[in-house]
Amino acid sequence: MDKNLLGYKGVKPVFLIVGFLTLVQSLSILLLAKWLAEVVSALFAGAPLKEQWGTSLLFLLAFLVRHVCALLMSRVSYRFAEATGRSMRQQMMDKLFQLGPRLAGDRGTGTLVTLVLEGVTKFRTYLELIIPRMVGMSVTPLMLLVYVYTQDTTSGVILTVTMPIIIAFMILIGMTARKQMDRQLKSYRTLSNHFVDSLRGLETLKFLGRSRSHSESIAHVSDRYRSATMRTLRVAFLSSFALDFFTMLSVASVAVSLGLRLVNEQMTLVTGLTILILAPEYFLPVRLVGADFHATLDGKEAGEAMKSIIDRETVQAVKLTASGAGQGVAEKGAASGAVAGNVSSAGRVGGAGRAGTNRTAGTTLVGQPSSASDFAWTNGAILQLNGVGVKYEEGGLSSLEGVSLRFAGAAKIGIIGESGAGKSTLVDILGGFLHPTSGSITVGASTFSSLTDEAWRKQTAYIPQRPYIFSGTLADNVRFYYPEASMEEVRRVIGEAGLSRLVDSLPNGLEEMIGGGGRSLSGGQEQRVALARALLSSRPIMLLDEPTAHLDIETEYELKETMLPLFAGKLVFLATHRLHWMVDMDLIVVMKQGQVAETGTHQELIARKGAYYELIQSQLEGIH
Repeated sequence: MDKNLLGYKGVKPVFLIVGFLTLVQSLSILLLAKWLAEVVSALFAGAPLKEQWGTSLLFLLAFLVRHVCALLMSRVSYRFAEATGRSMRQQMMDKLFQLGPRLAGDRGTGTLVTLVLEGVTKFRTYLELIIPRMVGMSVTPLMLLVYVYTQDTTSGVILTVTMPIIIAFMILIGMTARKQMDRQLKSYRTLSNHFVDSLRGLETLKFLGRSRSHSESIAHVSDRYRSATMRTLRVAFLSSFALDFFTMLSVASVAVSLGLRLVNEQMTLVTGLTILILAPEYFLPVRLVGADFHATLDGKEAGEAMKSIIDRETVQAVKLTASGAGQGVAEKGAASGAVAGNVSSAGRVGGAGRAGTNRTAGTTLVGQPSSASDFAWTNGAILQLNGVGVKYEEGGLSSLEGVSLRFAGAAKIGIIGESGAGKSTLVDILGGFLHPTSGSITVGASTFSSLTDEAWRKQTAYIPQRPYIFSGTLADNVRFYYPEASMEEVRRVIGEAGLSRLVDSLPNGLEEMIGGGGRSLSGGQEQRVALARALLSSRPIMLLDEPTAHLDIETEYELKETMLPLFAGKLVFLATHRLHWMVDMDLIVVMKQGQVAETGTHQELIARKGAYYELIQSQLEGIH
């Protein structure tokens, strides 16, 4: 059983209901066995059939009660599984949005998509089956064994001894099956990621003439998954055979013992028949658990994987305010962007209502809950990073260290640097996807431990290197941030993003299906869809993380001409290694080994002949 099972909302009432129904069902099994044995024994002794109608009706009643209880347990478990599955999917989606694109990059898009779609379905099946099976295995065998002991001690001893043997074999087989299932799940994740990457790069492969040779790679990965699946099925069939074999041996041992004593007239026929009917029922719950183990194992694994993502620590942003005698000084420093220093772990880890402290220039900063109005962004607002640092592992290297920057109002900010310089980490900080391990951030007149707040994220539009185009109409894809937008608003941003010619060429216009199962778009068209999404949302802050890295230079320059006019009136952060964008930036931030090497305009940095000038020389770009 999953260790997290008892932690799901509403599971305890379900266990109580299923436990009560299992108790009633077990009692009905005892009664139907007793009444059936009495009828058969009476008929065997020569009693007329018409005298057995009363007992026969009682047997039928007990039989109906048993199956009604089973039906009710199934419905209760199904409803709980459906509700929990929906909740898990919603929590997963919320957590994915909170954690941002970095998680998708680490886990793989194919893995996450498979987990959200197929994983939730398998998890529901697991919950639906495991609850009645586990309760049944805990209650029914114990009740039947106690009753058998009251009727015949020898049979009770045989049943008591054989049950642990079957359970031991179940554990051994389950360990083997788990190992095979882990291999199958690993190969399935590899296949999912490989398939997604192949679809994304199909046009490039065809252009390079490598599409046919790449099919061998797909066949190899698929064959690994097939082999893992066949090994898992082989273990499943062998385990079912083993359970049935040992169960039959146990029942046969009881039957032989009963037969010998019946022949020697050491037992009545009613008692012998009752025990013989109850023996298979005694082993049935264990057999059902074993049979469903393989059907629910992948669901259990999917549940644990989703739970690990949902329970992943997300540090909430807290508002840092001054306390004590130095309050006025600290507030003035925060308003002017002069607050610096490192936020303590208490201030970072604290949730919405938990306070932390930080000492800055002799003043104590106390973490308080933040409100949506605290993060409100206007063209006259100021965004300031105060000694921000990010370190993923204790004692490890810092991805960012001592970053202090100040941005005001609407501006185009270029973030450049070599690979691994910290560009994407800085964008994650600015987008509210990542909580810094040190430093603070000032928005307007308020200072915060980070920007990981829903109110801030609702003001930002994020355009990644490869925007996700989901299966749906072109209009629905554009409405990603603003689902209630009208068609007139969609057409307006379509035109601004330079997609009008594409829409005119589509048979169904804005209602054309794109994404999986629909019309495929080129890389430049996908970026224009992402740009249209950002424009439709009317969010004042835009973050672009290597948006043109996978495009050819002609498409990039064409997209650039479209994008630059649309940045007007917004605070735009553009992280890229394509330096020709920097000529049009209002401020350039040059990152080097996790630190800010220098800042300034294009002309200022060229004249300075520092890190920016070295980057231009190394890339041999004709920028003057």
